[in-house]
Amino acid sequence: LALAPQGWGQYQSDGFYVVGGSDSKKDWPYAHPGPSDAWAGARSHTFVVLFGLAAAPSAGECRLAVHLLDTHSAGPPTVQIEINDKSFERSLPAGAGDASINGEPGKGAKRTFEIAFPAGTLKAGDNEIRVTTIKGSWMLYDSVEMIAPAGLALAEVRSRTLIEQARPMRALMEQGGRTFQPVTVALRHFGEEADGEVRLGNGQAVPLRLTKGWQQVELLAADVQDETTQTVTVAIDGKTVASRDIVLKPVKKLTVYITPHSHTDIGYTEIQTAIEAKQVQNLVDGIAAAKRTADYPEGARFVWNVEVLWAADLYLRRLDDQRRADFLDAVRKGQVVLNGMYLNELTGLCRPEELVRLFKYSTELAAKTGVPIDSAMISDVPGYTWGTVTAMAQAGIRYFSVAPNYFDRIGTILREWENKPFYWVGPDGRSKVLVWIPFWGYAMSHRYGTMSAKLVEDFSDGLEKRKYPFDIAYVRWSGHGDNAVPDPAICEFVRDWNAKYAWPRFVICGTSEAFRAFEQRYGAQLPLVRGDWTPYWEDGAGSSALETAMNRASSDRLAQAEALFAMLKPAGYPRAAFEDAWNSVLLYSEHTWGAWCSVSEPQRKETLEQWEIKRGYAESADKQSRDLLTASLARSDADAQKPNAIDVFNTLSWPRTELATIPKSLSTGGDRVKDDKGKLVPSQRLVSGELVFLAKDVPPFTSRRYTIVAGAAHTNGRAVAQGPTLDSGAVRLRVDDKTGGIVELTARGLAGNFADTSKGEALNDYLYLIGDDMKDLRRNDAVTIRTGEAGPLVASLVIESPAPGCRKLVRELRVVAGLDSVEIINAVDKERLKAKSYHAKEGKESVNFAFPFAVPDGEMLLDIPLGVMRPEADQMPSACKNWFTVGRWADVSNADRGVTWVTLDAPLLQVGGITATLLNSQTDPNVWRAHVEPTQALYCWAMNNHWGTNYRAYQEGPTVFRFVLRPHRKADIGEASRFATGLSQPLLVAPAMGKKPASKPLLTVEPADVLVTSLKPGDDGRALIVRLFGASGQDRSARLQWSGRKPVATFLSDASEQKSKPVSGPIDVPACGLVTLRVEFKP
Repeated sequence: LALAPQGWGQYQSDGFYVVGGSDSKKDWPYAHPGPSDAWAGARSHTFVVLFGLAAAPSAGECRLAVHLLDTHSAGPPTVQIEINDKSFERSLPAGAGDASINGEPGKGAKRTFEIAFPAGTLKAGDNEIRVTTIKGSWMLYDSVEMIAPAGLALAEVRSRTLIEQARPMRALMEQGGRTFQPVTVALRHFGEEADGEVRLGNGQAVPLRLTKGWQQVELLAADVQDETTQTVTVAIDGKTVASRDIVLKPVKKLTVYITPHSHTDIGYTEIQTAIEAKQVQNLVDGIAAAKRTADYPEGARFVWNVEVLWAADLYLRRLDDQRRADFLDAVRKGQVVLNGMYLNELTGLCRPEELVRLFKYSTELAAKTGVPIDSAMISDVPGYTWGTVTAMAQAGIRYFSVAPNYFDRIGTILREWENKPFYWVGPDGRSKVLVWIPFWGYAMSHRYGTMSAKLVEDFSDGLEKRKYPFDIAYVRWSGHGDNAVPDPAICEFVRDWNAKYAWPRFVICGTSEAFRAFEQRYGAQLPLVRGDWTPYWEDGAGSSALETAMNRASSDRLAQAEALFAMLKPAGYPRAAFEDAWNSVLLYSEHTWGAWCSVSEPQRKETLEQWEIKRGYAESADKQSRDLLTASLARSDADAQKPNAIDVFNTLSWPRTELATIPKSLSTGGDRVKDDKGKLVPSQRLVSGELVFLAKDVPPFTSRRYTIVAGAAHTNGRAVAQGPTLDSGAVRLRVDDKTGGIVELTARGLAGNFADTSKGEALNDYLYLIGDDMKDLRRNDAVTIRTGEAGPLVASLVIESPAPGCRKLVRELRVVAGLDSVEIINAVDKERLKAKSYHAKEGKESVNFAFPFAVPDGEMLLDIPLGVMRPEADQMPSACKNWFTVGRWADVSNADRGVTWVTLDAPLLQVGGITATLLNSQTDPNVWRAHVEPTQALYCWAMNNHWGTNYRAYQEGPTVFRFVLRPHRKADIGEASRFATGLSQPLLVAPAMGKKPASKPLLTVEPADVLVTSLKPGDDGRALIVRLFGASGQDRSARLQWSGRKPVATFLSDASEQKSKPVSGPIDVPACGLVTLRVEFKP
């Protein structure tokens, strides 16, 4: 059959077979597409068989037998069969898969369906059978046969001319000052050649020499304003030999903007180093294509959109001066357009400053080129944390071109938002970006290969079916696959199309041009959408939990190191080293985790090589952040180290009382610790050899000096571990002596138990699941409980047990005398899951820790970078609800009491139950969780391998998951943020150097719920940069007080760190808003 065995991608026309005159190898395609098949226009397709009979049958029954090799496995077709004037319908069963359509027909699910009909349905002369796919996807033909009563004789088809198709184009032409709609008429002629004419309605006849076979003619219909039916006729010698009615509909005068780019996967298709070279070369080739087409008509000139600025960064770092000059020239001429996101990031994994850094490089390139960057692209990735809007606003980004993966693990995003532009309003209620998902996301060029009239038709049909209301649209054109090379052939298509047709008009451009044109015309009509677009693909980060935890810590460490440089030696700020370190952090959180075969073949060379590089990003960030932290604390040779003394640094904007840890090597002088006033403070030597002490009231952005002296540790409180209980004097807990879960958690001054055990679960219960059936949920085996730290300052219980999926599970619970929180340290020594297939259910696993809180009617809040959100209530339509990605904390509170839960290492969370059970590829939007009911239970989703590609197939070895529980009175969002940030950016201990630290803080900010998320030296070395975040959820007026050097000027700024409006006095900080200040001092 035609196009067999795997040529479906070259599908052009529907099957048309004349018995006795056609060749099945040319005229009858092996694949019959359905309306679900975008590769064939996403419409119904009709295959036609014509045959002649010498005489009509007198009686009996006929059967039409359609023999199929396979049908689509997920969306088999429903077909309508018309035999002359009789119509039948059949819904076909699902087939075996895609192998059959791709050249392996033996792997299909063969089947036959028959239509029985009275022989009298047939007639003498010409008969027609029409097979139309009216629903679903493709079917593959083996053969079609008709069984008829004996004696029935075939005859030559007597019809000489047939109108196979008459299709109005979705286009308009202008001739002689009038507008016309082209109508394409496809004819089949049999028998002798003849001179004929084709006419539409009462229009002008078009002469045509009718030759044997298929031919096509274009007619012009006057542009209609309302739906109209007209008739196409074919006449020979004035006699009509064929006719067909068509419906003319008004054609929208549409401008379609085309944004060429290459989707950047750093890995997956090839090793990361090859992708680096390829994307740099893409910029070289894009510039060359733009130069070659510079004299083309406006709109047809090539423009290369740099999807993510990582590619531009590599280009400028690696290529010579001439290439760099070419780049700057191309950007200034608009031949290269820069989009503001550094990478296609999993934004939910980012820390606040990391999210700002994701867009910061755009401000640097804008300054370098002199061309503003006000748009951003993201491809493949579905869903983005709410604070992304805030971060974009900080970089001047107004337009967000979103093009998620077109089918896999994307929830309801496309169903909800494809070609439905809207303004996404940030958590602060003030910032917003225009979001627009184009038709077919970034996959249009993957599906069609080349721009063609057929693509225009399909695109226009798709817009009409979706009742697209605007006269401006845009498409992404990303070449042939991921990491594709530029495709300048679109320039010739656009040039020729625009020369022939007036509408639709195509314009090749940058993202910003398309969005700006649309906004100018329709911006006032667009809806404002507020809420978290809770991401989907962040779940893959749980397949490498160790490295994910490492990268979270590196991000926090870099923020602390920058603060220390601002506090101690701003003039020595190593800008380039910090940029490299932040880029390493971002590269780990970039969406490409591994090779295309990472799950199907985890030991394949490509899988192992790409994972080593991906893991290397996290390891590099870890080393770079540690080196920069060390450098920030290093003093000159003149600053001699003080023996038996240490300085404790607070890199945050509020006073802190926390446990500080002195390494064994710095605490050999004794177990007693004195503060800077000579007063003994509580201390204790841990079993690890470290010395811990309670550092009280360490002021913001400064340090306190402590001295280590000989003698026994001092304490004025007592933390106690006894049997299965722990007590700090402020909190008390009891663990179940069989499971190790926390069954009682109480706090001084607060009534009731905070552990809800009513459903058989306890706090910090270990839950392990193979596959997706909750009946297979397993727990750890019997536990042994022993005292770890015996107090009096720190007391702990160590709970050990065998556990499914682990070599060993060790959970340590710690309390500090007088403090009102419980620290949980879960050490999972992961055992590699062994499976014949990591796609099979028995090859899928997840590790979870349960936290069911007893807070009646409690409302749950989740911390996200630069925001806070309530599941369900603060999620925009299409947000993921099966799992959530949190920053540092969650809180469950009612009007009287609540508990704050802090996660230091694991970002993934399930709300209300184990709801993350969707394995491998998921293409059905209806399988996703639609609603989150009120709940007070949350579940840390610590580890998983649920993906079918890209992410890791298994993980093994020790990984630590740390949590902190803090009961409290009614909810205080600012306090929850301070508490959790203090744990992730702890007090830092360093050997005491030089003179005693200044007692006054460098900077104090009031009120306390306005937090400094970043304090750093300016990149230009002439200012300090301060970012203020409104953590309370209320608008605030912030007051900044500096000690030591006094500012000479303060300016509003943003990620660029440049001066904007000068300010003095209180600073307006919106609820959940981010304000960047540039503070200048005397040189």
